[in-house]
Amino acid sequence: MWKWLHPYAKTQKAYQLCNTFMPYFAVITIVCFAVGWVWGLAFAPADYQQKDSYRIIFIHVPSAIMSMGAYSSMAIAAFIAMVWQLRNAELAVIAIAPVGAAVTAIALITGAAWGKPMWGAWWVWDARLTSELILLFLYLGVIALYHSFEDKAAAGKASCILALVGVVNLPIIHFSVEWWNTLHQGATITKFDGSAIHPSMFWPLMINIVAFVGVIGWVTLIRLKNEIIQREKHRPWVRELVSGGKNAV
Repeated sequence: MWKWLHPYAKTQKAYQLCNTFMPYFAVITIVCFAVGWVWGLAFAPADYQQKDSYRIIFIHVPSAIMSMGAYSSMAIAAFIAMVWQLRNAELAVIAIAPVGAAVTAIALITGAAWGKPMWGAWWVWDARLTSELILLFLYLGVIALYHSFEDKAAAGKASCILALVGVVNLPIIHFSVEWWNTLHQGATITKFDGSAIHPSMFWPLMINIVAFVGVIGWVTLIRLKNEIIQREKHRPWVRELVSGGKNAV
């Protein structure tokens, strides 16, 4: 059933697949950011309580959601790498980690900027904020662990294990506003009874979420290509690629 996937276990095929999907992710990113930011920042109505200061939601919420989405993808890749011993999945873990860390940092910074006028403080040890900060440390831990080993095969396995262990933090982040009495507002776009956001704000927010999906995918594919070249630099097809050969990929 899954035999059609077997060729993509080869690094050369994975490299070609990255080249195939990169333009699509690039288009999604550019179009959705252009539409989402212009719609959200210029045309969406002001909030009746927060006025125009709420517009940071169009950056903060997508980055916060996709910080968990990127970690979930990294953990899935780590699971595949550990169970089926696929090197490409291991390389995907290493490719995703810095991208996820950057998105998580954006979520924390924009959250602090939003929290200052709303709460009167840049930072509080709120359950949601603290668990999101732990997520950043998990990303940085995966990166640091990978670069602390000379043997990259061992480094990849150690990083995969840490990525899997860190999954326990994801439900804590998501449900923290329900499990504890926190300053952070509750869920708005993931309610079972419908979104609490007006459609004029909801749709540009959704477009910006798609934009973050696009940029994470785009940058991850670029990084994955670089990781493949670094790990497979002794292969003939990589040597031909680096030397400018036309038939390398």
